[in-house]
Amino acid sequence: MKDICEMQKMEDEAKLRMQTKAGKRVPLPSNNMGSKDCYVLEERKRKNSAIENAFNVTTRDQLDFEIARMFYSSGLPFTLARNPYYISSYTLASNSRISGYLPPSYNKLRTTLLQKEKKNVERLLNPIKGTWVEKGVTIVSDGWSDPQRRPLINFMAVTESGPMFLKAVDCSGETKDKYFIANLMKEVINEIGHQKVVQVITDNAPNCKGAGQIIELEYPHIFWTPCVVHTLNLALKNICAAKNVENNLITYEECNWITNLHDDVMIIKNFIMNHSMRLAMFNEFVPLKLLSVAKTRFASIIAMLKRFKLIQRGLQALVISEKWSLYREDDMTKASFVKLKVFDDLWWDSISYVLSFTSPIYDMLRFCDTDKPCLHLVYDMWNTMIEKVRGIIYRNEKKVQEEELSFYNVVHRILVDRWNKNNTPLHCLSHSLNPRYYSEEWLNEDPTRLAPHRDVEISRERIKCFKRYLSNEERIMVNKEYAKFSTMEDDFGDFESIHDRYRLDPKTWWVIYGACTPMLQSYALRLLGQPFLHRVVSEIGVLIPFCTLLNGIS
Repeated sequence: MKDICEMQKMEDEAKLRMQTKAGKRVPLPSNNMGSKDCYVLEERKRKNSAIENAFNVTTRDQLDFEIARMFYSSGLPFTLARNPYYISSYTLASNSRISGYLPPSYNKLRTTLLQKEKKNVERLLNPIKGTWVEKGVTIVSDGWSDPQRRPLINFMAVTESGPMFLKAVDCSGETKDKYFIANLMKEVINEIGHQKVVQVITDNAPNCKGAGQIIELEYPHIFWTPCVVHTLNLALKNICAAKNVENNLITYEECNWITNLHDDVMIIKNFIMNHSMRLAMFNEFVPLKLLSVAKTRFASIIAMLKRFKLIQRGLQALVISEKWSLYREDDMTKASFVKLKVFDDLWWDSISYVLSFTSPIYDMLRFCDTDKPCLHLVYDMWNTMIEKVRGIIYRNEKKVQEEELSFYNVVHRILVDRWNKNNTPLHCLSHSLNPRYYSEEWLNEDPTRLAPHRDVEISRERIKCFKRYLSNEERIMVNKEYAKFSTMEDDFGDFESIHDRYRLDPKTWWVIYGACTPMLQSYALRLLGQPFLHRVVSEIGVLIPFCTLLNGIS
């Protein structure tokens, strides 16, 4: 009897909580008008015209007000009105005879309808999943936090068709070491089918690297690839925010002026933004806003320096204005510092110098920040980027290429060290299978360039890949096919085939001319469709709440 009473008490409490959380009607000022007439303007004393009655204008206005009140009372964003499903739902209701229809309830939305929509989405994705056997798939993983601040690890499958959300795992209370991450990766790989997976991409954190090594040991044909965008961002941090530690003294001595430059920028920014009157004056003189760049954003230092360069003239006009003189007395020291820096031409020249020599790194980072298939471009892009950085630094320092330049040596060492940590045999194999890099046009653009089959490092890494992918007999066949492709023998010696190596997209070229080497063609088509970015979650950020609902995280 006691248990029954306790259960009844719990049930009553649950009902009370549901009633408390239930949506309430917004109270409005009372009036003597009927509910039907409360939406009619008071000045309209005349009767509705025949046209208005025919189109039911009064009811339409009433419905508009009800919909608008739903937005206002729930704090819904007005962009919801642009959602095609929002529009189609009301269109369907108005064009159908469903008198007495009530919209789905709270429970129906989060249970029955959600499960039906999940099955519908899976049905729509099945044709794309069917291509993974032939085209291969890349698994990308990244960590993020949901609105409730729960630590989640998301997994997505990426092909040339675009990213596809697979699952998000709530890691609350878990130690995210390499074994935990590796086990999650194994689950995803086995759900997809390990023969379909080409690579796993994560960031460069030690636990992710360790998890990638565990995956490579268990699945020799799957490569762990560190995200190239994350690698470039780390390189920029090493250059622009050098740490003053014992094993980094040389780098700090050469690059600490960049850190000091950024510190000056942040002092000016905070001095303006931390005072409402100074901020109001800034907005009066400068049309652009001062950025508040999070440290977690890629190339955050460069983004801030770029913005300051854009607002240079506005800042100078601000600090010589009469209003600035009136409101600087509260902190004369900082105000004088700001004015001194804003009119220091050498200080602005230093900002321009940093932006110029980091622009090749920043441009590559922006180019790579996509889920488009670009794996085959990384090797060449990195080499080209380093050469551009070298040219800019030497021109700015007015030095000839043969001279030693300590600052460039430090920057070069940082970029090369980061590349060595990022480079994998898969990059080299993809580079080797890009027909463009064998064309005379590409080789003649730079006399130092070599075709991939003549490059020792690329050839060594390509052989490693073939050993992991193929048995001895298969490797002999593929090596023969690669020899034909690289030296343009047999069908590859055709004029059109040679002519199109530079002009056609690599995958298109292999589809047209690669049939004579079927095994090599299949590997080329798989690798030339793979990405090299792990942060694809940002590309579908608007769908993440829906994806986590489908995944059972609410």
